[in-house]
Amino acid sequence: MPFDRAASLLGPSGPLARGLEGYEDREGQLAMASAVERALEEDRILLCEAGTGTGKTLAYLVPAILSGRKVVVSTATKALEDQIFTKDLPLVAEHLRLDPRAALVKGLGNYLCLRRFNELRQSPGAGAGTAGRSLPLLEAWAQDTEMGDVAELAYLAEGDPLWREVASSSETRLGSSCDYYDDCFVTKMKRESEAARLLIVNHHLFFADLALKIAGARRGFAGAGALPPYDAVIFDEAHQLEDIATGFFGVRVSRARVDSMLRDADRAFISSGLADRILGRGEGTALTAVVREAADALFDRLARLGGAAGAGDRGESRVPLARDVWSGELLDAYHRLDNVLEALAGYASANAINEAVQLVGNRAAQLRDDAARVVDPATNQVTWVEVRGRAASFGASPVDLGDMLREHVFERIGAVVLTSATLTTGGSASSGFRFLRSRMGLDGEVAVPVDELEVPSPFDYPASALLYTPRDLPEATDASFVERAADRVAELIAITGGGAFVLCTSNRAMHALAAALRVRLDRAAAAATAAARAGAEGGGGARRARAPLLVQGDAPKGTLLRRFRAERHAVLVATMSFWEGVDVPGEALRLVIIEKLPFAVPTDPVVAARCAAIEQGGGSPFTAYSVPQAAITLKQGFGRLIRARTDRGIVAILDRRIRTRGYGRVLLDSLPDARRTERLEDVRAFWAAAAAPAEEGRAPAPGDAPP
Repeated sequence: MPFDRAASLLGPSGPLARGLEGYEDREGQLAMASAVERALEEDRILLCEAGTGTGKTLAYLVPAILSGRKVVVSTATKALEDQIFTKDLPLVAEHLRLDPRAALVKGLGNYLCLRRFNELRQSPGAGAGTAGRSLPLLEAWAQDTEMGDVAELAYLAEGDPLWREVASSSETRLGSSCDYYDDCFVTKMKRESEAARLLIVNHHLFFADLALKIAGARRGFAGAGALPPYDAVIFDEAHQLEDIATGFFGVRVSRARVDSMLRDADRAFISSGLADRILGRGEGTALTAVVREAADALFDRLARLGGAAGAGDRGESRVPLARDVWSGELLDAYHRLDNVLEALAGYASANAINEAVQLVGNRAAQLRDDAARVVDPATNQVTWVEVRGRAASFGASPVDLGDMLREHVFERIGAVVLTSATLTTGGSASSGFRFLRSRMGLDGEVAVPVDELEVPSPFDYPASALLYTPRDLPEATDASFVERAADRVAELIAITGGGAFVLCTSNRAMHALAAALRVRLDRAAAAATAAARAGAEGGGGARRARAPLLVQGDAPKGTLLRRFRAERHAVLVATMSFWEGVDVPGEALRLVIIEKLPFAVPTDPVVAARCAAIEQGGGSPFTAYSVPQAAITLKQGFGRLIRARTDRGIVAILDRRIRTRGYGRVLLDSLPDARRTERLEDVRAFWAAAAAPAEEGRAPAPGDAPP
């Protein structure tokens, strides 16, 4: 049977074409819509790479709504969730006259927990310190909010520690026995999700739900999980699935997690009368103090261990834990924490006056179980310790998720769509969807039919973009690389007048390059000022202010992006969080500079374990894992540049290995077919030709710039 219902709505004769001025039907969008429709109708798996500008969101939303099935749409970020729910679905409802019956479902940590909020307000010292300053803002909002979603709290600083104390979570939620259950924001969200036909979630929530369902099934608790039963799932930005799923099928025990449990325990003991309301003293709070002391002793030892192991030139924050590390003082510290957690769990269970106290016992017991899984890991697990400043954690992560994904996602659900602008890799060694299939457990025999579809971008990359890959810079490992790279970045910024993303592969590289670049931009601005003064004395001259330099971490991500868009000539130096999911169409972004090739850190415990597993299977870890993973990340970085048909710009990759090493061909073949050059003079010529038509209101002709 033909699968053309969605395509007919999106096509040249459909209601969108009739109702939206300037609407362009796209052949690739229609092909994708038909493929998604078939996958949902016939319970098939679809792997679909949809290039930037394809219109993939409508290409999967319309078939999902038409299917009449309960469909989960899972995205990479909460920002994409919000965009689908507040922008794309209303457009579908208005112009296609379709009722999406959709619910926006976020992770529990996005919702205010009324029980924790009121326990905090009643606790000693609630009005002191930073929390005391933020608490009145939270109290005023809590009286008026209908959704209880932290996204509404524009006046609470991003990352405010108060929110961690009052947010809901799987560890703190009591369920129907809670006194606040009927008014609970999570209860409301769950009721809406049960009534909806289309659930908009993110990958973190999807895999948190899946992990709960699998664990619940093993323990005989059917129905456990954050999401109601569903018939199909569509993963947008599917290239992130393995990394995100890894976090939910391992365990992490952190100092912050222990501290959060202990603070909640103290409040529960006080609110239930097990501890003095004024002084906060009691048998339970005495136990929490002992647990805190034991946890500090263990984490301090782990922090020293992780800090010493990661103190090399690369400065990794996560390092492997060998099985034999658990001996001597470290093993004694672990046993001490395990014993006092057991005592706390026993006390809470024996004095479970209410569900909040019982929950303390459950959380203490879960911490014991998770720590034991790290000390004595199962097969297919790698253990590690991570140190970031004063924060320390230890955990275990799965090495291979293929079997789990195949069994619990693809073969159990049946109708599954994986889509992204970056799913395939170039080159003969790892072409097409081969890498994705190998990581998702789809490279062998699968009980569900698997279809593949590559939809190219409609953008004219040869006319709109130039890829600059110089050979004359030193190797990325050379001591002079940062200074020489900063010189080249400053030259490129001078050509385009700013409007640049400088994307780095580590925090250390970001800060070093930003510092070197600041010196050069200041020097260029001083020279321009001197020239302007000289010109003014001679009757001419003009001065352009230095391009504003923004650095990731100086302000929240959203604030930096708003400033970047508004400034039009800014330079933003950032790391991986800006390589993807960032949309800056128009002239504000006209230059993307990639400092180094984005290979995963080879000594990271999970990466090293996965490479070792490939080698044991007779494969080449570098060819089968490192190169294709870098190719997908590189495509994401390139994809920041051209976001609309009228965009023009330059991508510069400063790592000479893309031209001098054999694997560079695979990386280059994975990128869009922009014109390419190794010469800086070609960059100047391209931008001169591209900028002039923009001022004259025409697009540059193909012959305007050198090939």
